[in-house]
Amino acid sequence: MMILKINNQSFEVDVDVATPLLWVIREQAGLTGTKFGCGIGQCGACTVQLDGVPIRSCLTPLQAAADKEVITIEGIANDSELHTIQRVWIEEQVPQCGYCQSGQIMSAHALLANNTSPTDKDIDEAMSGNICRCGTYSRIKTGIKRASEELAAASSINTENNG
Repeated sequence: MMILKINNQSFEVDVDVATPLLWVIREQAGLTGTKFGCGIGQCGACTVQLDGVPIRSCLTPLQAAADKEVITIEGIANDSELHTIQRVWIEEQVPQCGYCQSGQIMSAHALLANNTSPTDKDIDEAMSGNICRCGTYSRIKTGIKRASEELAAASSINTENNG
Protein backbone atom coordinates (compact mmCIF):
# COMPACT_ATOMS: atom_id res chain seq x y z
CA MET A 1 0.00 0.00 0.00
CA MET A 2 1.33 3.42 -0.97
CA ILE A 3 0.01 6.96 -0.93
CA LEU A 4 0.65 8.66 -4.26
CA LYS A 5 0.27 12.42 -4.59
CA ILE A 6 -1.10 13.39 -8.02
CA ASN A 7 -2.27 16.91 -8.86
CA ASN A 8 -2.42 17.85 -5.16
CA GLN A 9 -4.63 14.87 -4.33
CA SER A 10 -3.66 11.75 -2.44
CA PHE A 11 -4.41 8.34 -3.90
CA GLU A 12 -4.04 5.13 -1.94
CA VAL A 13 -2.70 2.52 -4.34
CA ASP A 14 -2.19 -1.15 -3.74
CA VAL A 15 -0.05 -2.34 -6.64
CA ASP A 16 3.49 -3.62 -7.05
CA VAL A 17 5.93 -0.71 -6.61
CA ALA A 18 7.59 -1.73 -9.89
CA THR A 19 4.37 -1.01 -11.82
CA PRO A 20 4.92 1.77 -14.37
CA LEU A 21 3.57 5.07 -13.07
CA LEU A 22 1.55 5.49 -16.30
CA TRP A 23 -0.70 2.56 -15.42
CA VAL A 24 -1.16 3.70 -11.84
CA ILE A 25 -2.16 7.18 -13.06
CA ARG A 26 -4.62 5.80 -15.62
CA GLU A 27 -6.02 2.73 -13.86
CA GLN A 28 -5.76 3.51 -10.14
CA ALA A 29 -6.26 7.29 -10.19
CA GLY A 30 -8.57 7.29 -13.23
CA LEU A 31 -6.69 10.14 -14.93
CA THR A 32 -6.69 9.20 -18.60
CA GLY A 33 -5.16 12.34 -20.11
CA THR A 34 -1.71 10.77 -19.93
CA LYS A 35 -1.38 8.48 -22.94
CA PHE A 36 0.42 5.24 -23.69
CA GLY A 37 2.47 5.63 -26.83
CA CYS A 38 5.47 3.39 -27.34
CA GLY A 39 6.07 1.87 -23.92
CA ILE A 40 9.84 2.38 -24.20
CA GLY A 41 10.14 6.07 -23.31
CA GLN A 42 10.94 7.33 -26.79
CA CYS A 43 7.75 9.05 -27.95
CA GLY A 44 6.90 11.23 -24.93
CA ALA A 45 3.11 10.70 -25.09
CA CYS A 46 3.20 9.55 -21.45
CA THR A 47 5.07 12.60 -20.15
CA VAL A 48 4.10 13.83 -16.70
CA GLN A 49 6.04 15.90 -14.19
CA LEU A 50 7.65 14.46 -11.09
CA ASP A 51 8.53 17.31 -8.74
CA GLY A 52 8.41 19.62 -11.75
CA VAL A 53 10.68 17.54 -13.98
CA PRO A 54 9.21 15.95 -17.11
CA ILE A 55 9.52 12.17 -17.02
CA ARG A 56 8.31 9.26 -19.12
CA SER A 57 5.69 7.60 -16.95
CA CYS A 58 5.74 4.40 -19.02
CA LEU A 59 9.28 3.70 -17.77
CA THR A 60 9.10 5.20 -14.30
CA PRO A 61 8.23 2.72 -11.55
CA LEU A 62 5.66 3.70 -8.96
CA GLN A 63 8.29 3.59 -6.21
CA ALA A 64 10.15 6.50 -7.89
CA ALA A 65 7.14 8.71 -7.12
CA ALA A 66 7.14 7.98 -3.39
CA ASP A 67 7.07 11.23 -1.41
CA LYS A 68 7.02 13.27 -4.62
CA GLU A 69 4.40 15.31 -6.47
CA VAL A 70 3.14 13.97 -9.77
CA ILE A 71 1.49 16.49 -12.08
CA THR A 72 -0.48 15.29 -15.07
CA ILE A 73 -2.18 17.19 -17.89
CA GLU A 74 -5.29 17.35 -15.71
CA GLY A 75 -3.31 19.09 -12.97
CA ILE A 76 -2.00 22.16 -14.75
CA ALA A 77 -5.36 23.87 -15.21
CA ASN A 78 -6.64 26.08 -12.43
CA ASP A 79 -10.10 24.75 -11.55
CA SER A 80 -12.15 25.41 -14.68
CA GLU A 81 -9.61 27.78 -16.26
CA LEU A 82 -7.09 26.28 -18.65
CA HIS A 83 -3.42 26.99 -18.11
CA THR A 84 -2.03 29.51 -20.61
CA ILE A 85 -0.16 26.78 -22.49
CA GLN A 86 -3.36 24.73 -22.85
CA ARG A 87 -5.42 27.71 -24.03
CA VAL A 88 -2.76 28.81 -26.53
CA TRP A 89 -2.47 25.23 -27.81
CA ILE A 90 -6.16 25.36 -28.70
CA GLU A 91 -6.11 28.89 -30.11
CA GLU A 92 -3.05 28.18 -32.27
CA GLN A 93 -4.58 24.87 -33.39
CA VAL A 94 -1.38 23.07 -32.46
CA PRO A 95 -2.73 19.51 -32.45
CA GLN A 96 -3.69 17.60 -35.54
CA CYS A 97 -4.70 14.14 -34.29
CA GLY A 98 -3.93 15.22 -30.71
CA TYR A 99 -2.75 11.89 -29.33
CA CYS A 100 0.71 13.08 -28.30
CA GLN A 101 -0.38 16.51 -27.15
CA SER A 102 -0.77 15.91 -23.41
CA GLY A 103 2.87 14.82 -23.32
CA GLN A 104 3.88 17.74 -25.53
CA ILE A 105 2.06 20.19 -23.25
CA MET A 106 3.61 18.71 -20.11
CA SER A 107 7.12 19.13 -21.55
CA ALA A 108 6.31 22.68 -22.70
CA HIS A 109 4.80 23.51 -19.31
CA ALA A 110 7.97 22.35 -17.52
CA LEU A 111 10.12 24.35 -19.93
CA LEU A 112 8.16 27.56 -19.33
CA ALA A 113 8.19 27.02 -15.56
CA ASN A 114 11.99 27.11 -15.66
CA ASN A 115 12.65 29.39 -18.63
CA THR A 116 10.25 32.23 -19.25
CA SER A 117 11.95 33.35 -22.47
CA PRO A 118 13.10 30.21 -24.26
CA THR A 119 15.10 30.47 -27.46
CA ASP A 120 14.46 28.21 -30.44
CA LYS A 121 17.36 26.05 -29.23
CA ASP A 122 15.87 25.86 -25.71
CA ILE A 123 12.53 24.77 -27.16
CA ASP A 124 14.14 22.21 -29.44
CA GLU A 125 16.09 20.73 -26.53
CA ALA A 126 13.13 20.66 -24.14
CA MET A 127 10.82 19.11 -26.72
CA SER A 128 13.32 16.68 -28.26
CA GLY A 129 11.90 13.71 -26.39
CA ASN A 130 8.36 14.27 -27.66
CA ILE A 131 7.45 12.86 -31.05
CA CYS A 132 4.48 14.11 -33.07
CA ARG A 133 3.50 11.64 -35.78
CA CYS A 134 1.51 14.39 -37.49
CA GLY A 135 4.58 16.64 -37.67
CA THR A 136 3.11 19.75 -36.05
CA TYR A 137 6.51 20.83 -34.72
CA SER A 138 6.34 24.37 -36.13
CA ARG A 139 2.93 24.87 -34.50
CA ILE A 140 4.26 23.46 -31.23
CA LYS A 141 7.13 25.97 -31.30
CA THR A 142 4.70 28.80 -32.16
CA GLY A 143 2.47 27.77 -29.26
CA ILE A 144 5.35 27.72 -26.80
CA LYS A 145 6.61 31.13 -27.93
CA ARG A 146 3.15 32.67 -27.69
CA ALA A 147 2.52 31.14 -24.26
CA SER A 148 5.91 32.46 -23.14
CA GLU A 149 4.99 35.97 -24.27
CA GLU A 150 1.59 35.81 -22.58
CA LEU A 151 3.03 34.47 -19.34
CA ALA A 152 5.71 37.18 -19.36
CA ALA A 153 3.09 39.88 -19.96
CA ALA A 154 0.90 38.52 -17.15
CA SER A 155 3.92 38.36 -14.84
CA SER A 156 4.84 42.00 -15.53
CA ILE A 157 1.22 43.06 -14.86
CA ASN A 158 1.27 41.14 -11.56
CA THR A 159 4.62 42.72 -10.64
CA GLU A 160 3.26 46.21 -11.39
CA ASN A 161 0.13 45.58 -9.33
CA ASN A 162 2.09 44.20 -6.39
CA GLY A 163 4.96 46.69 -6.49
